[in-house]
Amino acid sequence: MSCSHIIQKTIEYVENHLQEELSLEDIAHAAGFSKFHFHRLFQKEVGLSVSEYTRYRRIANSAHMLLYTDERIIDIAFYYRFETQESFTRSFKKYYQLPPGQYRKVIGKVILQKEGTKLKNEQSLKGWHLSGSHPFNYQMGIDREIFNKGKGSGFLKSVTVQSQGEFATMMQEFKADKYLNKRIKLSGFLKAKDIDGFCGFWMRVDNALQDVLQFDNMGDRPIVNDTDWNHYSIVLDVPENSAVISFGVLLSGKGHVWIDELKFMEVDKNTPTTHIDFAGDDLIEEPTNLSFEE
Repeated sequence: MSCSHIIQKTIEYVENHLQEELSLEDIAHAAGFSKFHFHRLFQKEVGLSVSEYTRYRRIANSAHMLLYTDERIIDIAFYYRFETQESFTRSFKKYYQLPPGQYRKVIGKVILQKEGTKLKNEQSLKGWHLSGSHPFNYQMGIDREIFNKGKGSGFLKSVTVQSQGEFATMMQEFKADKYLNKRIKLSGFLKAKDIDGFCGFWMRVDNALQDVLQFDNMGDRPIVNDTDWNHYSIVLDVPENSAVISFGVLLSGKGHVWIDELKFMEVDKNTPTTHIDFAGDDLIEEPTNLSFEE
């Protein structure tokens, strides 16, 4: 079982038990590891401890309830396993810089104003652009209601898609100079709904002639069903002659995918790459059957 699969299995377990008492022992047991070994594994892969992840997911879900329900603050606090409203307030303020009550009043008004005003260009999203085979049949943007952490997530969804052969990507490109001769890891959280096709992260490293040097689109591990927030990653080498690194989220066919908490980091050579070798073992040693007699 791969490290990524273990982390995904763990996060799925945590997401399904956020309203229950969760201990490190319980989570490590669900993952099939000792508490000590699992703690190190999760910290290395996700970038924070499992207890920190659980806490911020409870806070993020609490923020959603504050804005989109009329539940009392104390009931929300107890629902997400905080012992007192005071401890909930302290934790909430740490992430959102506002106490829960003020957050509900101030941010709630801001969201209502934004939802009441249509953007002139709904495809405009700082740093990102929409591409693919049929980008005009898709929409990207920011979702203030569904998010993994913070106050919003990015999304890509089908609008007028007719077949699974159509696809779009929400993507960025940047210079490879900073990462030359290094191994880099793109990681983040994805959530998917109503998928009729597949979706996932992708990353590509090109040289100055736009030849593909390294590539992975999660083709051997695509998301093909509805899935709650989970952690996914891609690891590629950046050769010395690299010029451009491109990355994003891909949606093929119909569906809705959310993206949040993306990170880039350098990893050591002990971290295996996920590069797809198009040549691979399919190449034969020499030409054969040239007279078509076999």
